[in-house]
Amino acid sequence: MPDKQQLRKRLRQQRRSLTIYQQRLAARALQQLICKQPAFIRSQRIAFYLANDGEIDPMPLLSQAVKSGKHCYLPILQNNRSLLFGRYKPGDKLIRNHFQIPEPIHKERLKPQQLDLVFMPLVGFDRLGGRLGMGGGFYDRSFSFKRRAGSFKQRASIQTRPLLFGLAHVCQELEQCPMESWDIPLQGVATQREMIT
Repeated sequence: MPDKQQLRKRLRQQRRSLTIYQQRLAARALQQLICKQPAFIRSQRIAFYLANDGEIDPMPLLSQAVKSGKHCYLPILQNNRSLLFGRYKPGDKLIRNHFQIPEPIHKERLKPQQLDLVFMPLVGFDRLGGRLGMGGGFYDRSFSFKRRAGSFKQRASIQTRPLLFGLAHVCQELEQCPMESWDIPLQGVATQREMIT
């Protein structure tokens, strides 16, 4: 199996090679697919991300969520390399963090445990919940409480909130993601073609 850096380089190249038209079509198809899913319909506090580096764009879905009365959030980097989530509506003012990624400045911030559903960016994924991220570990660190559950009863309750779904282009699928002990598995992945749970 190629190492993580080689995989990241290849998969990032593949998604960056998609045209603007292909990106728009994928974002619309993703929105139409997810908005019918029970997990999306039931959720009130949903985290999204701002697409970067060829990532599939969740903005059409975020706009629909806002129109449906849902509270939407974007990640905010913390000094300990974890995330909080700031409330966001299209048109809200954003400020750039030290990675030059825009973040909300809204005062309402949630801890990861307070969310119902989280749509996560990724570089690669497999059909068993494996996620290859950019390598910073921000999401894994932020949702590590899902791994630390003790008893079966605790695990069952923690597994349900928040639900972690990766969003990706079809070209980002791998046969098997290289996983480390600290990696937090996804409960599903949505591409422009299908929901994989």
